[in-house]
Formats: sequence, C-alpha cells, structure tokens
Amino acid sequence: MNALANILLVEDNPDDFEATSRSLQRNHFVNPVRWCRTGRDAIDYLRHGGVYAGDAKVLRPDLILLDLNMPGIDGRKVLEIIKSDDDLKSIPVVVLTTSRDSKDVDQCYAIGANTYIQKPVSFEGLTQAIGAMKDYWFGIAILPRTE
Repeated sequence: MNALANILLVEDNPDDFEATSRSLQRNHFVNPVRWCRTGRDAIDYLRHGGVYAGDAKVLRPDLILLDLNMPGIDGRKVLEIIKSDDDLKSIPVVVLTTSRDSKDVDQCYAIGANTYIQKPVSFEGLTQAIGAMKDYWFGIAILPRTE
C-alpha cells in the first residue's frame, strides 16, 4: 500500500473537520487529506465536475471519511451515489458520524459502507478512534489499487 494514500474527508462542520484533522496529525498521519464541505462538493470532486473540472490536483481518494448529517445531499445519498457508480464503488467508505441510530447503521451497511464509526464526543476519544481506523485501514487492510 502506498504510504501516502489519498483521503477524502466529507464533513460540513468546520469544527468537526478541524478536530478530525488534529486527530489525524496526532496519529502521525502524513497522507494528503482533501476536504469537501457538502455532499454536492464531494460528488463533484469524485466525478471531476463543477469547480473540480480540469483540476489536475483532484486525485482519486483511496479512502473516504463520510459524515452522514449534512444539508442538501446528505452522507447517505453520497454513499448511495458512490456505491452505485462503477468507477467509484471500489473506494472504501468509512462513515464517521455522530449518529448511533441503528436505522442509520443498517442503512449505511446495506448501501455499501465499509465501516461505520460513531464520532466520540471528546477529542481524546476521537483521536483514539482515528488511531484505530489508521491501524486497520493503513496497517492491516489492503486497499484497492488506484490508477
């Protein structure tokens, strides 16, 4: 696995983005992280559309961290779009959200989520969760090859 696999973080809340970024840094994550603030932005990024059309900096992510509860196109719909697109469906998607609702968990796995993580309330808890995620996805799992 490429030590510098690309990560796409889809998160509408700037405070949650900042906390997740700091947690990644605390876990010595050096991987490039791109931030999409809305579901629409994420779909445009993944399909090289909208503001990302022709942008050479747009790299296919090796892993997507996806929040569920966003205005407009929410994370459930983004997940559905990703997993129904032949060009995108092999990208692992980790749902990282505050919801612990069993309906959300069941729905996300049914759509094709690879992992579902409830965001811990504390920064320390988030840092531990990110560390465990890093150990699994970048230490144990073999990610699909990107082109």
